[in-house]
Amino acid sequence: MSDVLDIRGFRIWRGYLDRAAQAALVDALRDVLRQAPLVQPVTPSGRKMSVRMSAAGRFGWITDRKGYRYSETHPSGVSWPPIPDSVLAVWRALAGAARDPDCCLINWYGPEARMGLHQDRDEADFTQPVLSISLGDDGLFRMGNAERGGRTESIWLQSGDVVLMGGDARLRYHGIDRIRPGSSTLLDAPGRINLTLRVVT
Repeated sequence: MSDVLDIRGFRIWRGYLDRAAQAALVDALRDVLRQAPLVQPVTPSGRKMSVRMSAAGRFGWITDRKGYRYSETHPSGVSWPPIPDSVLAVWRALAGAARDPDCCLINWYGPEARMGLHQDRDEADFTQPVLSISLGDDGLFRMGNAERGGRTESIWLQSGDVVLMGGDARLRYHGIDRIRPGSSTLLDAPGRINLTLRVVT
């Protein structure tokens, strides 16, 4: 049984997925990314994000000069592939009575990538949690407050860790300050995959 931490309402299962389960998820994601390749998003201001993204499910989250939003199609115009059953199984085991997710965002962090503090608030129902799965190199996860500013806390997330953001944590600011390249041998190259499952509608 993995250890469960509660930090500012963020529930963190340490080592929830063993090595075999992690490898199986990576294999399933390769199939998804063959159909919906990773893209480097551009913010509405024109800045390229350091994280590359794709998605599975009914919706994917995209950003471009038109703004931040969910879309039923990949930027290439194809529909997003289904969320793999092995990914859904983690949600169903840990997300309680929440509805099944209709988006699995796939973020790829190369050695220099980061994700600034942000809220997940493009969804329609904030009573539904967001669930995050870490695969590959360690990522320094920062947890903030419901408003910008103030004291934050950080923890290194390792491959196989799962984070549930619900209740008071649902609209807290959070981000990844940096990754620790080479801290995991799961992937073929240094980097980190983060999956975030969410109910969009």
